[in-house]
Amino acid sequence: MKTFFVTDTGRKRQVNQDYGFCSEEPVGRLPNLFIVADGMGGHNAGDFASRFAVEEFVRQLKEGRAKTVISLMEDGVRQTNKGLLGEAQGRAELAGMGTTFVAATVLENEMYVANIGDSRLYLIDQEKISQITQDHSLVEEMIRRGELLREEARFHPNKNVITRALGANVDVVPDFFEISVTPGDIVLLCSDGLSNMVDDAEIFRVVNEERQDIKGAGKRLLALANENGGRDNITILLILMEGEPVRRETG
Repeated sequence: MKTFFVTDTGRKRQVNQDYGFCSEEPVGRLPNLFIVADGMGGHNAGDFASRFAVEEFVRQLKEGRAKTVISLMEDGVRQTNKGLLGEAQGRAELAGMGTTFVAATVLENEMYVANIGDSRLYLIDQEKISQITQDHSLVEEMIRRGELLREEARFHPNKNVITRALGANVDVVPDFFEISVTPGDIVLLCSDGLSNMVDDAEIFRVVNEERQDIKGAGKRLLALANENGGRDNITILLILMEGEPVRRETG
């Protein structure tokens, strides 16, 4: 596989509260690991939350002894959440902090994904872009209830209100996904600084045009997010599954 990672403050924010991790090498019992986190909280709490969550999750995985990928990730998320809550309780300036969190690992031709919040993971094959994760956000709940059209969600005034985050509650419930990946597929993990600024169709167009140059694709996506306003921090992590592209059967 080939990977590319970039994070940027954007044009409106003074501090980058996004944080990520990109390793093609083993992390504990996992063969590789990819993470994007988008922190929230006043002053330095948001950037502390995202950085702490990523680093603590990595540490937990290195020490983890669970036998399955999902169990390793589930234990890691639980212990990371516990650590975040402990930090917030012990330091007044960190009270109320939290972070989104999307993590993935590839084992042979399967990708395992854990998600909390509205940072996203997409699968981009030769034909289309598919959002694998589901946003834990107020607007997503409104869409599911039929109160809001999806094309209206990016511009809704409450689009940044999330309903689930690491560090928000004692009990944390991540979503888990298992998807098949084939040579030629590209996986995108990103914060909402990209997905709120560049729609899915445009993301697909850029990535498809730069399919063999994911660094170029990542730089173009970052530039587009900033050109479209850059209203939030922007984090992009691209993974190209190498080999001869496989065309998926449709029907």
